[in-house]
Amino acid sequence: MKTIIAAYSQNRSGSRASVQAALRTLLTAPWPSQRDIRAWLQLLAVLQWVLSFLLLGVVSLLLLIYLVFTSFWPISALYLAWIIFDWDTPEKGGRRLTCLRKWPVWKHFRDYFPVQLVKTHDLSPSHNYIIGSHPHGILCVGAFCNFITGSTGFSEMFPGIRPFLTTLAGNFRLPVFREYLMSGGLCPVTRQAIGYLLSKNGTGNAVAIVIGGAAESLSCQPGVTTLILKNRKGFVRMALEHGAYLVPSFSFGENDLFRQVVFKEGGWMRSVQQRFQKMMGFAPVVFYGRGITSIQSRGFLPYPRPITTVVGEPVTVPKIEDPSRETVDLYHEMYVRSLLKLFNENKTKYGLSETDELRIA
Repeated sequence: MKTIIAAYSQNRSGSRASVQAALRTLLTAPWPSQRDIRAWLQLLAVLQWVLSFLLLGVVSLLLLIYLVFTSFWPISALYLAWIIFDWDTPEKGGRRLTCLRKWPVWKHFRDYFPVQLVKTHDLSPSHNYIIGSHPHGILCVGAFCNFITGSTGFSEMFPGIRPFLTTLAGNFRLPVFREYLMSGGLCPVTRQAIGYLLSKNGTGNAVAIVIGGAAESLSCQPGVTTLILKNRKGFVRMALEHGAYLVPSFSFGENDLFRQVVFKEGGWMRSVQQRFQKMMGFAPVVFYGRGITSIQSRGFLPYPRPITTVVGEPVTVPKIEDPSRETVDLYHEMYVRSLLKLFNENKTKYGLSETDELRIA
């Protein structure tokens, strides 16, 4: 009996010593620094944004279809009724939520790259504006961060101006994702939606349009700046019809966030991309970025490269209900000149060399 008690006491002493040793090791182990915690928060902020844009709509659609065949089918039925009732809301200014635009996670999103907004001229709240956003890049990070989130101080730099960003109309047909887009201030890139903001929503509206669109994403690669703009004149015609001033903006660093597999012009893969883009409205781009574990790994997250969005000088546009082709061409040329001036005056400040040129295709 004494032997058993002695063994039990020895075992308890050993266990106590092991626990004390483990605690000492834990206390002496290096804890994550504030810098490490900030980096993790920034990575998570970007991860949720990428997953939201790539998967939220599709996953929500599949989930609602699945629920139809379960006892939870009323959820799908009610949401379908809601979409039918709310179908035209995206075309009428959407349903923006200030709380989402000021969501603290967007500050971590901004600091990951980081993203910076630069103002060169004032925008008067007594006018409406069409902001041309260049370049498209892969996911339009600069345009989203500056015009949809409040993290870069757009409202403070341009008091009285309400920014909106346009995107593919098809995105507003996806359940749940449409609510997410509207809450931030996104609207469809359609004549009806843009016309509503420029004519029936008062003044002080700034509608940002990524003019190059999906076609421009096919030319997105580091070190090359090619804009699809030469034959894109619909935004100029809309500006003339509503008397909205044209404002060029350029996001330096946008094309450096991902690496893209660029197929040879005229090749069969390039033809497939172009045909798909014409049919579906977006291009099937083959790209990669960094992984979740480290910058050296490959994945679907953008590389942390600085983005500086410079908002240029407004081009004064008169209101002409039915502008002629010559008038549209004239103001399109004025806009292109203003954009080239903006690019050349700022390129050496934000990562490009004096010899870099802006190609207009």
